[in-house]
Amino acid sequence: MGGTFDPIHHGHLVAAEEARWQFGLDSVVFVPTGQPWQKPFGVTPAEDRYQMTLIATASNPAFTVSRLEIDHEGPTYTVDTLRRLRDQQDENTRLFFITGADAVLQILTWKEPDQVLALAEFIAATRPSFDLDRLVNQVPGAAGRVHRMDIPALAISSSDIRARVARGAPIQYLVPDGVARYIQQHGLYRTAPGPDPPAPPPGSGTQ
Repeated sequence: MGGTFDPIHHGHLVAAEEARWQFGLDSVVFVPTGQPWQKPFGVTPAEDRYQMTLIATASNPAFTVSRLEIDHEGPTYTVDTLRRLRDQQDENTRLFFITGADAVLQILTWKEPDQVLALAEFIAATRPSFDLDRLVNQVPGAAGRVHRMDIPALAISSSDIRARVARGAPIQYLVPDGVARYIQQHGLYRTAPGPDPPAPPPGSGTQ
């Protein structure tokens, strides 16, 4: 699961655990973005986002966090990250990219979208009424590579959490307690935030 995780919240965690359970995944690797090319400015420093992701996932032994992108110099692209992840795995390992259903259409704007779909299958988190088949038909090469995953509706977004912190509103129960403490201790999000790039809450990943 890739994303800026700025900050990581319960919506990300629910999507990750549901994907692990529904698809029988051995583990879920969270990959915080380094320098996302579609949002080069206004992102919290990578090390803070990495530490918050570590805190949020620490209690689940099936979750790990990778520094693959934050230690990479320059803009990061999903296709390059997937190639590096593929090189680290046995050739028979199936890679899944957990994202939101609405983000599937964005694949067309990513670097080498055909290779992204060839390197990993997509788990598209969606609400029960969402017409995923219609969406998939709009993405060349997506047939058979995108799998539906219905999850409980959690109306939580990272941009809303940042806005709440900026105006002094509580974020308890929106993020894990340890993440809330980290945000307070490090003085994150005290100024008015900009919006997230157009992607659904369950972590869309880098492009």
